[in-house]
Amino acid sequence: MNYKTPGAYVEEIAKFPPSVAQVETAIPAFIGYTEKGPKNEPTRISSMLEYETIFGEANKESFTITETLNDGVYTTNAEVTPSPFKMYYAMQMYFANGGGPCYIVSAGTAAGYPASVVKADLEKGLATLEKEDEPTLIVFPDAEALADGAYRLYELALDHAELMKDRFVIIDVVGDVNEFKDTTGPSVGPSGKRLKYGAAYYPKLETILNYYNNNTISFNGSSENLDDLKTTDSAKYNRIKKAIESHRVVLAPSSAMAGVYAKVDSTSGVWKAPANVGLNYVVAPTVKISHEEQMEYNVNATGRSINAIRTFTGKGTLVWGARTLDGNSNEWRYISVRRFFNMVEESVKKATERFVFEPNTANTWIRVQTMIENFLNQQWQDGALAGSKPEEAYYVSVGLNKTMSAQDILEGRMNIEIGMAAVRPAEFIVLRFSHKLQEA
Repeated sequence: MNYKTPGAYVEEIAKFPPSVAQVETAIPAFIGYTEKGPKNEPTRISSMLEYETIFGEANKESFTITETLNDGVYTTNAEVTPSPFKMYYAMQMYFANGGGPCYIVSAGTAAGYPASVVKADLEKGLATLEKEDEPTLIVFPDAEALADGAYRLYELALDHAELMKDRFVIIDVVGDVNEFKDTTGPSVGPSGKRLKYGAAYYPKLETILNYYNNNTISFNGSSENLDDLKTTDSAKYNRIKKAIESHRVVLAPSSAMAGVYAKVDSTSGVWKAPANVGLNYVVAPTVKISHEEQMEYNVNATGRSINAIRTFTGKGTLVWGARTLDGNSNEWRYISVRRFFNMVEESVKKATERFVFEPNTANTWIRVQTMIENFLNQQWQDGALAGSKPEEAYYVSVGLNKTMSAQDILEGRMNIEIGMAAVRPAEFIVLRFSHKLQEA
């Protein structure tokens, strides 16, 4: 300060360097159809109750009941062709498996559920996320209704993730699993790099959830209202109710996996693989996958790795895969590595924005370097980086004749180089046994 008046003055001197704040890592955006609510407006919610208040309930299904009487015993059967709108059930699975805050993008243009799932509606919903900073995961609960067209939608989502560089796409295998890995699945794209921004899961899951019904059923060819039947013939009502509840909701696994990502991130860290984790609200996968079958899914010549969900005796239903779609890449093979880099890149990017227009000199470089090193040191201490000491786990380099030339400085560029040794999951644990010869 240039003091001009005699007196005593107090100055506070900043001794601590600026810090990097870690961004959120598991904030999914669910894009699909809802009963009501704002259309194509990403809306943040934190609970199932909040979802129901803003976006309503599931589409109510129509059941056809047939009942026969043989030797004094009633046989009651219920038939239903479920609608393709799965958002409500997807949210139940998400929160049941550890999910927290998320965004809902309600597709379509009118209130209520439409006649069918339209790819253009979901594309429009995806486009709205370009202006949202917080979402880090993308999920399409209704994409399976598009059959193979779902993969073209997922390709757009992968392009979006590659452009934004701070989000990841959870993909459902909705068609033939072998065709997905060999031909129909998402391609590498124009850049050849987009597959590292997504992961695929298979098969669908039989859940403990029941389909919503509209209270009016077809019973042996006539129309009946369940609410009326409950008071007039409770025995018939109970038989019909039991038959209806025997139909369990079958869902693609992406919504449950979004919950798993959130749970693993909060309990361990984004650097921990979201695998070897049990799934809640799941009766069983719809397809049993053997050890031998998974070999082709996990490691494939096309690189499109598929993460299996399998049932193990005594352990229940487990997520048994941790690879991105870019399964043959040594750099980006694992989901946890890709998402950890996403987190660090976004966190450091936001933190360094404060240095824009600061003097491009050694004093600024030291402050930037110290700030990033402190952040990475914390990641190393948390177990996210490999190495017995910090210099083995990461490095940060910035400065003239290191990362910048004099011309770079003249043109206003500050180049910072960051290297990290991210931990990788122990995917194959090999136990070697041998005979030890008797020595005495």
